[in-house]
Amino acid sequence: MINEQRLIEQFMSLVRIDSETRYEQEISIVLKREFEALGLTVFEDDTAVTTGHGSGNLFIKLLPSDASAAHAPCIFFTSHMDTVSPGCGIKPQLDDDGYIRSDGTTILGSDDKAGIAAMLEAIRVLKERKLPHGPVQFVITAGEEAGLCGARALDPAHMEAKYGYALDSNGTIGDLAVAAPTQAKVTMHVIGKSAHAGVNPEDGISAIQVAAKAISRMSLGRIDKETTANIGRFEGGGATNVVCERVRLDAEARSLCPDKLDAQLEAMRQALVSAAEDYGATARFESEIIYPGYSHGDDSPVVALAQRAIQAVGGTPRRFESGGGSDANIFNGLGIPTVNLAVGYEHIHTTKEQIKAADLVKLTALVVQIIRNAAKAASAQ
Repeated sequence: MINEQRLIEQFMSLVRIDSETRYEQEISIVLKREFEALGLTVFEDDTAVTTGHGSGNLFIKLLPSDASAAHAPCIFFTSHMDTVSPGCGIKPQLDDDGYIRSDGTTILGSDDKAGIAAMLEAIRVLKERKLPHGPVQFVITAGEEAGLCGARALDPAHMEAKYGYALDSNGTIGDLAVAAPTQAKVTMHVIGKSAHAGVNPEDGISAIQVAAKAISRMSLGRIDKETTANIGRFEGGGATNVVCERVRLDAEARSLCPDKLDAQLEAMRQALVSAAEDYGATARFESEIIYPGYSHGDDSPVVALAQRAIQAVGGTPRRFESGGGSDANIFNGLGIPTVNLAVGYEHIHTTKEQIKAADLVKLTALVVQIIRNAAKAASAQ
């Protein structure tokens, strides 16, 4: 059913196109041409103006196979067009062990061009075999690797789908991320008092010392099975003969449980405030929800449909709760039930990134099966 050689060539052609996040303009042009050549309509939104990235998000529509399938609900698949660095000049190769890798000087870009290649091949299979299907929307975002900024900026009015699937998770084909956490971005400022460190240090208040004391009072890392917190940046200070007056901390907290996230944020705030009060410093704590979490039970239609499709292509469904965020979080936040499907890539964001050619085939077969099952489910109602 799947033309493996064509699929591999499609994937390799995509990863050869430089598209590090913020520089998606070339891949966007190619993708428009590829989807339009298959007879689909393509619309690019205007989010590049606000995100500063090289492309907006692409909204692509596959019309129903015939009038009898037109009543099926529209479903969608999403992947992102950007990659992390080093992602320029990628030279993919299919090795004897069946893995596709770069030459080792760059990433491969299977995150997330494997998902895009599967979309394109799935469309070809549907058309060539004249398989019945309802309307399908493909959404390819820009800036996913820069904090989901493309998806966060999109206008929900462009979404026609009732539910769908992100093709952008680690794991074995058949794995489904049925839950993912809410993430909060945290910025903390400590303002102390400068003084000469050798002449009159007692007249100063070290913002570094206050911040260090605050951190020592925080629970960080793995808080519980649903909650994590981390400080990623500690910035401040200068000359060693000056008591540091200002420090900035950049942090995050995540949880699958909103109440636990609130509690963690409050605990971090209290640690900062109490340390500042102890030393006579001033503190400022700011938090912002970057993306919402989601959770789908076994009886959720979007989960049930995927599980049936996985079994139909010979896979074993495995539901899991992710600790990371993806565009699936954004679509769920818009009220469009979405789960993230494993793509099969390994060691992403490193120069050791790889993916099995066989997994590209399995992923494509799964996409085709989900589309077919969605149409069958609608006709049975």
